[in-house]
Amino acid sequence: MFEITDTQKIGVGLAGFGISFLFLGVLLLFDKGLLAIGNILFISGLACVIGPKRTLNFFFQRHKIKASISFLGGVIVVLMGYPVIGMIIETYGFILLFSGFLPVAINFLRRVPILGTILNMPGLSRILDMIAGDSNRTTV
Repeated sequence: MFEITDTQKIGVGLAGFGISFLFLGVLLLFDKGLLAIGNILFISGLACVIGPKRTLNFFFQRHKIKASISFLGGVIVVLMGYPVIGMIIETYGFILLFSGFLPVAINFLRRVPILGTILNMPGLSRILDMIAGDSNRTTV
């Protein structure tokens, strides 16, 4: 296997708190303070998990520049005090940035014991197949 460093453990915690703050910020009608803290924690957690150099390489690849500008621009707009507009721009950039990872994540979550049973239900499974782009999937 591979060793998980203390910095990576801290990064997972920071990213988890960031996602929690983002969720609470949206739940509480786009509270700009919670959204700003969530964005900062998520990005710093990502940098701790994969490292600062790999984070910069991830965001500034030539074919991902439009997605990176949208995502980071949305973060800046949220920090400037316009949470609804910033979250729309940020969500668009997030979808563009992580769309290649989405099929892998969906197929991984389908193998989690209890969650996999829910995700393999007929209606939800059809929607996730369209999102994952995996039409010839076999159920294990």
